[in-house]
Formats: sequence, C-alpha cells, structure tokens
Amino acid sequence: MSVVGVPIKEILDAKELKEFSLVLVAGERGLGKELMTSRIQKPGLLLTGLLEELHSDRMQIFGAAEIGYLNSLKKEKLDRSLKLLQRSAIPGIIVTRELEPPEFLLRLCREKDIPLIKTRYTSSAVIEGITKYLEERLAPSTTLHGVLVDVLGVGILIIGKSGIGKSECALDLVSRGYRLVSDDVVIVKRMPPSVLFGTASDLIRYHMEIRGLGIVNIKDLFGITAIRERKQMDLVVELVKWESDSEYERLGFEENTFEILGVELPYLKVPVSPGRSVAAIVEVAARNQILKIMGHHSAKTLEMHLDNAMKGPQKVKN
Repeated sequence: MSVVGVPIKEILDAKELKEFSLVLVAGERGLGKELMTSRIQKPGLLLTGLLEELHSDRMQIFGAAEIGYLNSLKKEKLDRSLKLLQRSAIPGIIVTRELEPPEFLLRLCREKDIPLIKTRYTSSAVIEGITKYLEERLAPSTTLHGVLVDVLGVGILIIGKSGIGKSECALDLVSRGYRLVSDDVVIVKRMPPSVLFGTASDLIRYHMEIRGLGIVNIKDLFGITAIRERKQMDLVVELVKWESDSEYERLGFEENTFEILGVELPYLKVPVSPGRSVAAIVEVAARNQILKIMGHHSAKTLEMHLDNAMKGPQKVKN
C-alpha cells in the first residue's frame, strides 16, 4: 500500500481542475509543498482567534467573508491574524470569487513562500472540486497481477498463476459484449468509505497479451464500448489448475472473501481444465453476485428447502 503527497503545483496543472481557472498570484517557491490530506479549511472565525488554530496541513480557502474581515481590521488585530497564518505554516491559500488579495496577504505569502492562488469560482465549488481530486490522488493504492473486467456492471478481478488463462478468459468475455478495464497489471485504490476501484496503467491501457497472438489493442479491435477507464471491484475470481485429488466448492454454502487494502471482497476459486468454458463460469458468477446483492442466495435457498423436506410434514396439534 502506498500514499504519496500531492505537490501544490499539481493542483494548478491538473486537467481535472482546469475548469476552475486557478492562477498563481504569489509564493511560487512554495509550489513544491506536498498536501497529505484531502481536507480543506475555510478559516472564517478562526482568523479572529476565537476557535482552534488553523490546520497546518490543509489548503486554506479565503472567500468574501475572510477577505472582508481582514480588510476591516485595524493594525493591531490584523497583525495578530497574520501571525496566526504565519505560525500555522499553512501549505497554500486559494482566494475565490476573483477577489483581490490584500497587499499584506500578498506580502506574507511572498515572504513565507506560501502559494497564493486565485479563482473566479465560489468557495463551495472550489472546495468540492479540489477535495474530490485530492481524495482520488491520496487514496491508498496497490498494484495487483491480474485482469479486471466489467461483466453486467459487476467488477470482477481475475487472478491466478501466469499462463493459467486469465487474459484468454477476459478476451472471451469481451467477445461476448463485456468490457475490459485492465490486463496483466491492475492499479487498485481504496476510496472512502471502503470501496475499491481498479484501473490500468497509462502505458498498457486498452492492451492485452494473448499467448500465441501477441499484444492486441481491445479498443481498436472491438470499439469504445469494449473498454472502461476504471471500475469498482465487486468480486475476485481465482483460476487454478484442475487437480483430481483437490476439493473445490460444489454447493456454494460458504462465503469466502479476499482482502485488498483492508477491504474484503467475495472470492471464488474456479478450477481450469481442457474443454471447460471459464468465461461462461465467470459470467454466471457475475449474474449470481447480482442476485446476492438483491438478497437472493440460490445455494442457501436450496439448503432451506432441503432442510424443510428432511423434517417432513409438520403435524397439526388439536
């Protein structure tokens, strides 16, 4: 699992945030500061010293209330507020509504290398946009060897030893009209509260390796409807070599799980042997998972019927 900080410069350059038209006004030397939390603070009354101190790890949003308050202060109280900003060592400030930052705030940001950024958008819109971006970038992540496909809206991670047939199974599913997310390497992120999303590396996105055929581009071969950029993960299917002396799940009464980044997903182990359609089994697993989500468990329903049949007809007491 890895969590990497986000430099403030990335906030300015991120294509996902281009719509906010973020412009650097001062504090260019502080653009290398890294944000380690997605939380953003709108100081408000904190500048008055009435509440707790500013959080030194959060970007600060200065809207009309904050700028208006600072501009209204006399020198003594203004110095107190500026000392609060200086002492907190905040990573950066964003001024919203295209307001003009006061000269004393510009001077502070230049002296302390605090990036000061302007935008024409409202504070609420900026907070929502940047928080969403930081949550995505700062989410705990890991890399897994496997194939991620979208079958009937169910995100299925197919794992197994090299050469077991993961890519061939995924190709069969794509030919049936389902969608590929990633082949060989799956980048997994845990988003709040406990949801896993998988995506492909930018270098190998849309590509698949088929032994005997080579590298193919699924997007070029099957079209845009055959691929997805990312998908929530709902089920893990492990392909294993069929061994006659091994036992495999035949009834489905037990609910096995597979843990990724502290999140447990439903887990199935599927034996692979010549003549066995693994893609068909994975497709049925997706349909069965949808039924379970809707509250219908086929194996447990059958078990209940069998128990009732074994008990026999109940005698009615007079």
